[in-house]
Amino acid sequence: MDDAASTEPDAVERVRDRYADLAPALARTWADDEPWKFLTDLTAIGSRMAGSDGERRAADLVADAFERAGLREVRTDPFELTAWERGGADLRVTVPGRDGTDRTREFEALALPYSPAETVEGELVDVGYGTPEEIDAADVTGRIAVASTTTPSESRFVHRMETFGHALAAGAVGFVFVNHLEGQLPPTGSLTFGEPATAPAVGVSAETGGWLREYAANAEGPVASVELGVEASFRSAESRNVIGRAGPDTDERLLLLAHYDGHDIAEAALDNGCGIATVVTAAGVLSEADLPIGVDVVAVGCEEVGLLGAERLAATTDIETVRGVINVDGAGRFRDLRALTHTSEAARSVAAAVSSAIRHPIEVDPDPHPFSDQWPFVRRGVPALQLHSDSGERGRGWGHTHADTRDKVDDRNLREHGMLTALLVAEFAAEGREPERLDADALADAFRETDFETGMRAADLWPAAWE
Repeated sequence: MDDAASTEPDAVERVRDRYADLAPALARTWADDEPWKFLTDLTAIGSRMAGSDGERRAADLVADAFERAGLREVRTDPFELTAWERGGADLRVTVPGRDGTDRTREFEALALPYSPAETVEGELVDVGYGTPEEIDAADVTGRIAVASTTTPSESRFVHRMETFGHALAAGAVGFVFVNHLEGQLPPTGSLTFGEPATAPAVGVSAETGGWLREYAANAEGPVASVELGVEASFRSAESRNVIGRAGPDTDERLLLLAHYDGHDIAEAALDNGCGIATVVTAAGVLSEADLPIGVDVVAVGCEEVGLLGAERLAATTDIETVRGVINVDGAGRFRDLRALTHTSEAARSVAAAVSSAIRHPIEVDPDPHPFSDQWPFVRRGVPALQLHSDSGERGRGWGHTHADTRDKVDDRNLREHGMLTALLVAEFAAEGREPERLDADALADAFRETDFETGMRAADLWPAAWE
């Protein structure tokens, strides 16, 4: 039957029955310190950058955790990538003084992943939030664009890749990404999906950004000349996905995903240590659940540099056998769970049923986006549910900075969101749920309606099939 036509009261009652059946497993989960121990082991590695030794050791930790959770047939699937390795970054700003002499300052900067090893010179131009309208209104040709990590509250969140792509298309020769949060925290984040970018780019703190905006060519006051240099290298490397199974061996299955890699400048506790810890916790519950179809639980690598592990999984999976994808990217960080349903009515129905049955708020957002591991499946028509949690602020908060460390985590959220994830997966797997595939034309229209098309084209993410 069409899932949109299924009656919500039936689904709510089904979740209540399952909640009662799983009560012993859920109770053990609430009292378990395994989520915190797992997160501790993961964050103690340090860098889990794509293709690094730290990412490999993290994959081994995840495989052991999957075994302890009771998953079957745990294995790894290696794949190749072009890895980026960070070197230094120089940001020198020369400003004429009131006495007519020049003075040069050096500011702390972090190279953004996949930035080429290159040095450029030019004036700065302040493009504010870095929206397409702001970039179009500024003269960035031959200049270095300076943009914020956040976006106006009245608009959707504009991703870094979009802003970078817009700036380069408008003629910028370099890019500076300014953290909107104070605390001397330069941000990081990939410029492309796994390929060398065409111009150097760095992240700087909010405090540094204040100086740079003051020296911009489109600001009042002295105009600085800037030298922006990045040291970096590229090499062939290997990453891997870690895969385990829960439920019966059926042709039809669900995929439960979370990425386990993280940026090299911190412990990546929030992004996405919390997410993979939530999935490991959910796996322990699912291994005791009576599921009608199989669930492949997958820790994917290389999300931070272009969803490469998820792309590998999508390319090596028979998509026609996948009922849906549950991607845990952002859950476990903060108190309340958010469900991004990516236009799927089935995903919305699952989230609503679980929220109602156990009287736990789950905020539902129907809009799609292409910047997490559900994207390789969504664009192929697979219904998806992305699980996130929200601090109430716009932007990543501590994520993608030196401050993304274990002390920011409340492990009650890991346990609670792990239990909720298990219930959501089990309801998605329920008999009688036959979710409709996502229609390509309708999906493209949804991206257009949410003003994503221009940005996706700038980031080279708009599917050719949607032309």
